[in-house]
Amino acid sequence: MRRSLFGIVLLTALGIVLSAQVSDTEKVLFTPDFRFNDGIYVEFEQVRGNKPIPKSKILTSADYNDRDFFNIILENDKIYYYDAIGIRQEIEKSEIWGYSRNGILYIQIQGNFNRITFVGSLCHFVADITTYDRRYYGSPYNYYDPYSYSSYSYSNYYNPYYSPYYMPYRPTTVAKNELVQYVLDFETGKIIEYDIKNIEMLLMKDPDLYQEFISLSRKKKKQMLFFYIRKFNEKKPIYLPKS
Repeated sequence: MRRSLFGIVLLTALGIVLSAQVSDTEKVLFTPDFRFNDGIYVEFEQVRGNKPIPKSKILTSADYNDRDFFNIILENDKIYYYDAIGIRQEIEKSEIWGYSRNGILYIQIQGNFNRITFVGSLCHFVADITTYDRRYYGSPYNYYDPYSYSSYSYSNYYNPYYSPYYMPYRPTTVAKNELVQYVLDFETGKIIEYDIKNIEMLLMKDPDLYQEFISLSRKKKKQMLFFYIRKFNEKKPIYLPKS
């Protein structure tokens, strides 16, 4: 009798566990109303599984209900949290993929977190990045035309140590901030720049759309990049685990 009761209890418990697993893996069609679970995403696979490190697992003195919670914890170089089995872990901020706040994804590019404004099989977002341009000043031949007014000023003309024939040839690096558009391939997690060549490559996954696109003129392609991203997402929707 005891063995029978034990068997019943065991089967019941097993059924509950299996039921929970099925529920956890149940996927729904992504729509604009979908909300990702809030938390830190260490890698892209967690985004696909909608399984971030929840706020309640993150070690911090910040209020979990604070609207600036993620801004506060991301001021630090490291994030500390408890993993699935309760062991304390740490990770460099620079190594995390991003986070979800109020169901919206933010992705890290060059240390900044940028909102993904358009989610689908092909996601679109804009990032503020810093580019570096290496420039050279002076003459590679250390020679300037003495008859050119641009070679020297009148003040230098009266400088006994100045020679109009010599100007050091030195490199310098100029930094500038600019907004760059990117596309995230939700199938692979790969991030590429939003341009004709890259979108054309992504559209190859759908032969019909690809043929349509390559038949357009270059000017038309540039104008209709986003239109074809939308068409691709409509034909190849994504399914995600329920929030």
